[in-house]
Amino acid sequence: MTQQEAITVERLDGLAAAQAEGAFRLVYAEVFAEPPYGETEDNVTATFRRFRSQTRKRAFRGALARTDDGEPVGIAYGYLLGPNTGWWDQLVTPVPDDMRREDGHRTFGLMELALRTPWRGRGIARQLHYAVLNDVEAERVLLNVHPDSTAAQAAYRSWGYRKVGEARPWNGAELHDVMVLDLLK
Repeated sequence: MTQQEAITVERLDGLAAAQAEGAFRLVYAEVFAEPPYGETEDNVTATFRRFRSQTRKRAFRGALARTDDGEPVGIAYGYLLGPNTGWWDQLVTPVPDDMRREDGHRTFGLMELALRTPWRGRGIARQLHYAVLNDVEAERVLLNVHPDSTAAQAAYRSWGYRKVGEARPWNGAELHDVMVLDLLK
């Protein structure tokens, strides 16, 4: 990789993201093997079982960053949360009913945003974030981020996210910060 190497960020619907699963998996496995995550191949396998069902959601949006020669360098994906989402149920301290109300249009859940180490610090994560959220019709974006992931925390805060609580997003997970970005001002 050279500093001048061009990166292309492509927005993908669910079908296109499913077809690019190998690229999404490569980035995810590499990034989330790093501290503070330490994910194993079993964790990656579980994530991509969910990914396959997530890509079939009507409102799924993905983004994939690649080099000119097609090497995957970053990913982002998510979808609108349905009225029966369990996301808010994972919070350690419950939030008010008005905050947790979902209707299938109110909140876009950003499931993952990951960028391989050699390409960090070049604005690519911001491009991925923008590609996934551009023209999304929602009031806000919701995500979980590990509190020890200082670079991700700093990026999200600089983009306008605010912490609204802490959650254990899955059984056995460490506490994650739950952050919200208001899209409607």
